[in-house]
Amino acid sequence: MKYLPFIGGAAIALGWWTRPADPSTYIMRGTIAGLETGWVFMYHHADGPTDSAAIRHGQFELTGKVAESAEFCHLVFKKGSGDNLHSMGFFLQPGVISVSGNKSSLASLTFSGAPIQDEYERCRQKEMEHSDEKDQKQFVRQYAVSHPASYVAVEEVLEFFSYNPNADTLQYIYDGLTPGIQSSYMGKELKRILDAALVTGIGRPAPEFTQTDTKGKPVALSSYKGQYVLIDFWASWCLPCRMENPNVLKSYRKFRSKGFTVLGVSLDEKKDKWLAAIRVDDLPWTQVSDLKGWKNEAAVQYGVAGIPMNFLLDRDGKIVAKGLRGPDLEKQLEEFLH
Repeated sequence: MKYLPFIGGAAIALGWWTRPADPSTYIMRGTIAGLETGWVFMYHHADGPTDSAAIRHGQFELTGKVAESAEFCHLVFKKGSGDNLHSMGFFLQPGVISVSGNKSSLASLTFSGAPIQDEYERCRQKEMEHSDEKDQKQFVRQYAVSHPASYVAVEEVLEFFSYNPNADTLQYIYDGLTPGIQSSYMGKELKRILDAALVTGIGRPAPEFTQTDTKGKPVALSSYKGQYVLIDFWASWCLPCRMENPNVLKSYRKFRSKGFTVLGVSLDEKKDKWLAAIRVDDLPWTQVSDLKGWKNEAAVQYGVAGIPMNFLLDRDGKIVAKGLRGPDLEKQLEEFLH
């Protein structure tokens, strides 16, 4: 954790614009008008380290290592130990990066020395010129095809195509990426999601898993053979999940006499909050969790990249529908269990 000393607002550190000796090191130097004191954090992907630095007189120096030639991180500004002032995705590269901006407009920071971040900003600007998500996804797909060696391309594919992915589309995009991008951290993440999509496609047998219920009893998915079962991935802290629960409950009550049930899989980490949400939302079906959050083994196995997410299985344990939201679950059950 480092910060740059100042006297009268002028930097006295030597080598202000020199490059770090280690080619995997970055130095980020920033000036944020109106933010006299505070903290800045660089959260790296996966379980990498978090770099931090104090903001003094509106300026800071943040240093650390870059895992690859480019790494998608999150840059977070905080006032003291309180809530985040601003958080943004950022492409980090080795070398010296300068940042400038104003406390009142942290979403509009100016960067120099990070050409991949420049590409990212240009791509996002063009992306936002498309009014709806379908057009944006088409733009991202075309961008990935025309920029196969781009870290930005693979990050945007992860952003737009990870939730309830179409395996054929994802395979086409992935196969077009260069080997260097495929072997990057984000490329491996894309491959992991693709592999899960290939084994959880419509008509495929649902991958088996066993997790413990609220009382610690192991529950195997295979024990539901002979019923239509909805594997419902959710969490107590997920507001869209909590808003979706009444829809699932309505279908459960309507079709349970016809052989339909639900298996809830929670991405919670704290058991007390998980149990409280089950009680408050009045969820009568079996609930399981390994309390590993986003690392829930069943969620990883099924390639769950966002919640709520669900998979509807027929009586033979084959996936017949997925990603059912709102009235769609009831419509599908009407079709299968009329």
